[in-house]
Amino acid sequence: MQIPYNKPYLGGKELWYIAQAHAKGQMAGDGSFTKQCQGWLENRTGCRKALLTHSCTAALEMSAILADIQPGDEVIMPSFTFVSTANAFVLRGGVPVFVDIRPDTLNLDETRIEAAITPRTRAIVPVHYAGVACEMDVIMALAERYGLLVIEDAAQGIMSSYRGRPLGSIGHLGTLSFHETKNIISGEGGALLISDPALADRAEIIREKGTNRSQFFRGQVDKYTWVDIGSSYLPGEIIAAFLWAQMEEAGVITARRLALWERYHAAFEPLERAGRVRRPSVPDGCGHNGHLYYLLLRDLDDRTAFIATMKQAEISCVFHYVPLHSAPLGRQVGRAAGTLAVTSELAERLVRLPLWLGLEGEQEQVIEAVGRALEDETRR
Repeated sequence: MQIPYNKPYLGGKELWYIAQAHAKGQMAGDGSFTKQCQGWLENRTGCRKALLTHSCTAALEMSAILADIQPGDEVIMPSFTFVSTANAFVLRGGVPVFVDIRPDTLNLDETRIEAAITPRTRAIVPVHYAGVACEMDVIMALAERYGLLVIEDAAQGIMSSYRGRPLGSIGHLGTLSFHETKNIISGEGGALLISDPALADRAEIIREKGTNRSQFFRGQVDKYTWVDIGSSYLPGEIIAAFLWAQMEEAGVITARRLALWERYHAAFEPLERAGRVRRPSVPDGCGHNGHLYYLLLRDLDDRTAFIATMKQAEISCVFHYVPLHSAPLGRQVGRAAGTLAVTSELAERLVRLPLWLGLEGEQEQVIEAVGRALEDETRR
């Protein structure tokens, strides 16, 4: 494609920091760059502890262990999300309970959560779609009322906020992604944010294969040994070195992405006013990060034709999640709370436009192509 959907961004110091990591002689995890990244996350979010992981999937799996999910336990989440959100709990024998999304933000509909709670419910997993926050005050109040854990899937939410609070730090646990399609990247990578102090020590142990190795290196125990279940969830130091270069540029990256997002938003206002598309909605109190820009078209046929027309113009536009409640395994291991009509409809209408740093010189070409494609479809 002349204009791809995504192109990973390098700030300039990534290779230099990787060379430094090599020179320091520690290639495995938890070296100096890992500690710098974790410190940055703790300072930026205010969480009790931040732990780098090799993916957001790993952070979600750690969360499921920390939540002590047992076979048959239920976990409330949206169906409109990536498979890792559900897989983490299914691996522990948990049952995903899929709740419909809001028509404005495409986030978990907080007004439908309470009806989905049963005596088997153990946790709520709000997913902050496109870096726009869920209604966390309502979700946290429900969790407190029913004694539930809140695990924020903030894979798309780095540098976003809800009423001034960084996403991932509002619930008991939060997960972040640094996959190459995200705003701040390390190729693959993620982090677990722990805000509940009661979970901090065990999180370290789970991440280190179920050993108290971190306590040993801090001199808290005279030898380390196997004390809990766990796995190897930490990334290597090369990944952390790359990520540190990105974190240093986080403010610049976010500002540039927001500028691209705003240009799209202004350009497509006439199309929305004419009823041809619907643009993203960002509620008051939500500080988003310009992670992605989508349009909601009329129906599945309209979207299919639009993507094909844009492909002919050598511009890659893509749909997003196939709702989990309609997937083969989702039907087998999960439960839908209601019809999930909004999820089913909007998933078929949504298309994502290219948005990456460096697109600035080509964005007008995308905007013009979108206008032509939608005009062509109107004439048919």
